[in-house]
Amino acid sequence: MLPWRYIVVEGVIGVGKTSLTKLLSTRTNGRLNLEIVEENPFLSSFYTDRAAYAFQTQIFFLLSRFRQQQNLFQHDLFSSTMISDYLFAKDRIFANLNLSDDELALYNQLANILEQRVLKPDLVIYLQARTEVLQQRIQWRGRAFEQDMDDGYLNALNGAYSYFFHHYKDAPLLVVNTDNLDFVNVPADFDLLYEHIKESFTGTRYFAPNTAP
Repeated sequence: MLPWRYIVVEGVIGVGKTSLTKLLSTRTNGRLNLEIVEENPFLSSFYTDRAAYAFQTQIFFLLSRFRQQQNLFQHDLFSSTMISDYLFAKDRIFANLNLSDDELALYNQLANILEQRVLKPDLVIYLQARTEVLQQRIQWRGRAFEQDMDDGYLNALNGAYSYFFHHYKDAPLLVVNTDNLDFVNVPADFDLLYEHIKESFTGTRYFAPNTAP
């Protein structure tokens, strides 16, 4: 049995957040809270012209994630484990990266209000990977609107995520390097990671296995 009631899995696009969330839900018989990505009507346009569609894309995601978070209040988190594939506060990573100063000021006014009404996780799992590994995984999962994502944007995201979680103090944080960890296709890799997730701790822990042959 896990010592955590509300677990959040985070990381850059393509790193395996949703896959790990589903695996943990199956292993623990926990409830899933999956981010709704494909329903954002601005997302495909954003990847074509980020400057023109960043604000619309960001606001849609902020409000969509907030609605999902409000639904969590309707469940009894003490009855079983809840596992989510996104951290509400990570929305600021994309906002700071993609919005102009005027857009960011307006975004922050709204985000500051909404963040006060969101549940805090008991554990955050931050998955890391090199940009070339992320590109391989993005190609593998085959989402049409992600196929033309350039390395420069992924590199920027990687840097922004690293900075955000380097300063993250709101919950225990498990930082996992997934370059050599294939928990989706190799059961032993998932078992190895799960052993670390089972341990109760405070602060930040790092897990960087070298499981490649």
